Amino acid sequence: MKKYILLFFLLLTSFISDAQDDFLIERNKKKVVIPFKLINNLVFIPIKVNGIELNFLLDSGVDETILFSMEDKKEVSFKNVEKIKLRGLGSEEEIEGLKSTNNILVTHGLKSINHLVYIILDQGFNLSSHVGIPVNGIIGYKFFKNNVVEINYQKKKIFVHQNNENVRNNFDKNFKTIPITIERSKPYVIASAMVADKNIPAKLLIDIGNSDSFWVFENDKIKLPKKNFPDFLGKGFSGDIEGHRAKISNFSLADFTFKNPIVSFPDSSSIKNVKLVANRIGSVGGEVLKRFTIVLDYADKKMYLKKNNKFNEPFSYNKSGITVQHNGLQWVQETVHLETVRVGNATDENFNDKNNNDFRYKFQLKPIFEIVNVRKKSAAEKSGIQKGDVIISINNTKPYKYTLQQINNLLKSEEDIWINLEVERNSVLLKFRFRLEDEL
Repeated sequence: MKKYILLFFLLLTSFISDAQDDFLIERNKKKVVIPFKLINNLVFIPIKVNGIELNFLLDSGVDETILFSMEDKKEVSFKNVEKIKLRGLGSEEEIEGLKSTNNILVTHGLKSINHLVYIILDQGFNLSSHVGIPVNGIIGYKFFKNNVVEINYQKKKIFVHQNNENVRNNFDKNFKTIPITIERSKPYVIASAMVADKNIPAKLLIDIGNSDSFWVFENDKIKLPKKNFPDFLGKGFSGDIEGHRAKISNFSLADFTFKNPIVSFPDSSSIKNVKLVANRIGSVGGEVLKRFTIVLDYADKKMYLKKNNKFNEPFSYNKSGITVQHNGLQWVQETVHLETVRVGNATDENFNDKNNNDFRYKFQLKPIFEIVNVRKKSAAEKSGIQKGDVIISINNTKPYKYTLQQINNLLKSEEDIWINLEVERNSVLLKFRFRLEDEL
């Protein structure tokens, strides 16, 4: 499925803190290495908060550290807590949260003391079900601020380097160097977009926490292409983000040109709470950034890029039109064969003969997958699939045999393949069959 949780989060209320909560490398180390999980073009790293390990989305599009889905992490203690209001992307209103200071964050040789965090109380704000792994928070500016951060998408490792000239000289020699600006604690780059045969300068947020390729905000010069379709673009602090998807001729970033990228155009109602910096027209996200090893140097206001072997991969999207997420767990009974060996001597005809008739039942907790959104006029909607349908099988395979990402990949296949879905709706089993359609 299309990488639907774009996670383009912004904390828009301004807060001021005297806490020194930047991440610093341990003494006598030139760099540290942090392994990460790459899911739907998004980077997830483990960080201990006050001694308890949590899973964080790394997101250059946020300035503060935000926690949520803490119901199963009750052992985490927080100090100096006060109530606040949070507001961000999405069409709904502000939500309640907590502000906590004097927290200690540690990961693989990086440490931040007196760290300021914001905690979302609404348990309905849960990325875990959309991503397929536990996600407890988002971290941004404080992670990047003091160090040179190299993200190697192929190796799935982050190399955090000491901030010095030797490091910069090495990247200058081996990477393409691109100037950036840091505004409101976020990085921006100048690109160019070819829209309706017009070449338009494009100031973009470098948004590692956005799984799409590009987001573009409509204005007097940039209009939504005629060939498009409405879609669910993601989830923000203040609700769902709706918009449209379309192709444009190309996007260029320094010497790198992307032909016919799929671009998302969020509706004005979904970005009404976003305070845009001057001249910004959108964002560049993970679908593009994953095609590079990317280095962000906030202090020297530079970004370094080196292509990897994914650079020429075609841009794709969810052609089915359905959005799938985890919705709880179920006990599943599986039959396990017991390969037992009979006891005997060399003349016994059953000696060393495995008894294949022995078996036992094993019960395991497996995820339940539910369809939470159906795109209008999509292949799935035309077949009769509805929001709320619980998936029983995909192409005659139980859904828990797949990871959520594998389901996503299947539904954004480049080929016009057929999808057979068996679903449960109001305790009735229904079967549907549709073919993936390219609407662009």
